[in-house]
Amino acid sequence: MAIIAGKTCCVEYLLFAGYLILFAWLVTKVKFFTNSGLTKSQLIIIFLLKVLAGIFYGWIGIYYGGYAKMWDTWLFHANGLYEYQLLQTDPQEYLVNIFRNGYENGMSRFFESTGSFWNDLKGNVFIKLLSLFNVLSFGNYYINIIFYSFLTLFGATAVFRVMNDAYPGKKLTILLATFMIPSFLYWTSGIHKEGLLFTGIAICTYSVYFAGKNNRFSRKKVTALIAGMLLVMLLRNFLAALLVPALFAWIISNRYPEKGLRIFSTLYLLFIVFFFTARYIDPALDFPNSVVNKQHDFIHYTKGRTTVPIRELEPTAISFLINIPQSLNLTMLRPAPGDVHHMLSLAAAVEIHIFLFLFLLFLWKRSNGVRSRNLLYFCIFFSTSVFLAIGYSNNNIGAIVRYRSIIMPFILIPMIASIDWNRIKEILKN
Repeated sequence: MAIIAGKTCCVEYLLFAGYLILFAWLVTKVKFFTNSGLTKSQLIIIFLLKVLAGIFYGWIGIYYGGYAKMWDTWLFHANGLYEYQLLQTDPQEYLVNIFRNGYENGMSRFFESTGSFWNDLKGNVFIKLLSLFNVLSFGNYYINIIFYSFLTLFGATAVFRVMNDAYPGKKLTILLATFMIPSFLYWTSGIHKEGLLFTGIAICTYSVYFAGKNNRFSRKKVTALIAGMLLVMLLRNFLAALLVPALFAWIISNRYPEKGLRIFSTLYLLFIVFFFTARYIDPALDFPNSVVNKQHDFIHYTKGRTTVPIRELEPTAISFLINIPQSLNLTMLRPAPGDVHHMLSLAAAVEIHIFLFLFLLFLWKRSNGVRSRNLLYFCIFFSTSVFLAIGYSNNNIGAIVRYRSIIMPFILIPMIASIDWNRIKEILKN
């Protein structure tokens, strides 16, 4: 038995090495990657970093999962193995079971976090993807990381191409700010939904930016925009609801570039009014109550060392307004030193303070070199709306760090790219 186990382990190692070499070669051949302006060596290094981060993510899930609530990745893997077996034994059931639900409300309750087909769908779609990975990996978690790293590299590369075009002459700064944000690299490389979510948002961003630059939406750009939006909707529908107004305002602003800020501000004001008044048109469109219910579920069903007490929301405009400081504090300033309970929270606390230091540098010495101010407006309005939504609905710092990781690049990359690093170097030398 020991000999058989040893042979199996050896085969898995060889298969892992073979796939790693194959996909490292592929990243140097796919045009979307090679047209980014990154060298072949840079592409391979970035890909290998994502694989290493994914392996570390899995290791944390095994050896640190119970303490830091990080076992989700292995639960997804186990469910993916079950679906992989079902694909082999009962393909018909495999194809249709994702559409079944036993809830009284059927496919309603779109934004609810319990008793909702749509809430279950985000996990079910991800599990189906893992089951397809298992066809090639024979159920090996670490080989699946290679496939996932390759797939999610499209998202990071898309954002790099956008920012590198928007900030000419700052390629190295954009490169480091895009691919080396620790929390972003960690959370989007591990086998969890964040990597795909960011890829969906990035594809939408890429499509609208270059469509605006070329003054036309090609068929490819429209297809990519729809695909990216669908991916986000399937995996986290509230993010899709926040992404739609941001993209809509951006598309309109591209038609009238000189009125970008006015267009974003006006449309967002209208969206806010609609958010609070839609329930008077149809009770099913009670968006404030959906947020309150989501917060209630987190407070009462999500327990952990990083859960913090908060003032609870009420489904009124006044309550949402009063809770803005609390929401932004949770998403933009935490974890604080007092929130540190384990290695992951310590790393997150150090990182957020580094970001605050970079923000001070941005305020002190910044340069104006962006080609598209509408891109900046999109990043600011979209990121702020997501930060508020996360802070309104969540009181678990660990979950907040994961949720916000896919939004941080849209704030940090423009900020870091706008810092006048040459001027700061001169001051330090003198």
